Amino acid sequence: MPIKTFFKKMYFSNIILGLLFSFSSLSLWANETNGTDTVHAAPAVTESAQATAPAEAGHEAVATEKFDPGKLIMHHIADEHEWHFFTIGHTHVTLPLPCIVYSPSQGLLVFSSSNFKNEHHEEVAYQGLVLEHGKIHAENGEHVYDFSITKNVASLLISAVLLLSIFIGIGKKYQENPHRAPKGAQSLFEPVIIFVRDEIAKTNIGEKHYRRFMPYLLTVFFFIWFNNMLGLIPGGANVTGNIAVTLVLAVIAFVITNLNGKKNYWLHIFAMPGVPKWMLVILTPVEIVGVFMKPFSLMVRLFANITAGHIILLSLVSLIFIFENAALGVAVVPFSLFMNVIEMIVAVIQAYIFTMLVSTYIGAAVEEHHH
Repeated sequence: MPIKTFFKKMYFSNIILGLLFSFSSLSLWANETNGTDTVHAAPAVTESAQATAPAEAGHEAVATEKFDPGKLIMHHIADEHEWHFFTIGHTHVTLPLPCIVYSPSQGLLVFSSSNFKNEHHEEVAYQGLVLEHGKIHAENGEHVYDFSITKNVASLLISAVLLLSIFIGIGKKYQENPHRAPKGAQSLFEPVIIFVRDEIAKTNIGEKHYRRFMPYLLTVFFFIWFNNMLGLIPGGANVTGNIAVTLVLAVIAFVITNLNGKKNYWLHIFAMPGVPKWMLVILTPVEIVGVFMKPFSLMVRLFANITAGHIILLSLVSLIFIFENAALGVAVVPFSLFMNVIEMIVAVIQAYIFTMLVSTYIGAAVEEHHH
């Protein structure tokens, strides 16, 4: 199949996959709060309490200023309702994101996440809703359905637009002059596409069936690669380190593999040829479990590798602030830069591994029976 045909088919694959991932990461669940979370009137302050208040406040101020590496790491790898880029002194450079919340008592509410912060960047309640640990709860304890555009969802939309813009532009150049030598973005991505076609699709799926799955395999490869790279940018979202995103990737792979499974594929799962019938009682359940373990391993592998890489990198940087020693930065910073380069290599390797494994599963499903 010509390269320009691949780009044409990838347009629709990118659109569908981008929408699926966007909706998959919407935090759709009902949250309940305990009765102890209700705010009660504060009792009268005694003179002794007033006397000890300044001392306690000073102690708390010192405690809050102490560096917490765990909080820093979780802040960078977790999903949020605002996009925090960096902090200069006491100034937080953030981009508020839209909150879309439905509650039975108030109906559908659409507002900015900045309403949950006051002028001191402290979390406050808004219209009976509170934001705690990245989740929106109702103060009265009722169920709340959160459809907000979080940082990961916004990053997914950006990556979808980026993929569409790049490959639609390249595809138009191929349409205008298909015989012209590639240049610019064409010369960058064409070798990658040929590699996916020849070394992954053809090798694992076979000459007869690989063309049908090329748009899907290319979309998955570039989607994972682009989001892995975007996650390495300071202030970037940890999209592929989100279990919801890797779950949807695995589910799509599971559906495509089993929908295209031929008779020979199902025969080897439920009634393996040449195996005594009494052994099928043991082997058939194992094969059925294996059908579900394949997408599960895809989900966990990508999630664990990307998240672990971010945690290691942030932990190295945190050492400077934990020991409060600038001299330590002489050793930590070069090693952190080295780990960042390793993360860039891992970004493309993980895209390759995921695409390779999916292609082997598809190849086993569409394999013809050989006598």
